[in-house]
Amino acid sequence: MTQTNQPEPPSWLRPPLFMIGRDHRGNWVVQDQKGTRGGLFVDRDAAMRFVRFESGDRPQAFIMVSEPLELDISRNSRAVFRRETVVDAGSQRRIA
Repeated sequence: MTQTNQPEPPSWLRPPLFMIGRDHRGNWVVQDQKGTRGGLFVDRDAAMRFVRFESGDRPQAFIMVSEPLELDISRNSRAVFRRETVVDAGSQRRIA
């Protein structure tokens, strides 16, 4: 039996994938892979409610990030899954 490879659907048909984590200040951050949806939340439960609402309550719609996750609100946020280097102005130390 021959198995045929089916092409992957276009990105606009794929459901969103969200990252959930904490920023360097301890705020809960949610951002989708395209950088078009997300926000800062007071606690993990609020972040999870947002993801469930935005994804249609799909359990595979998010990943928890252990490294600091900074919310990218720039208009040209294409590479959301990149690691940001942030400089803490108070102590002049780098937070990666």
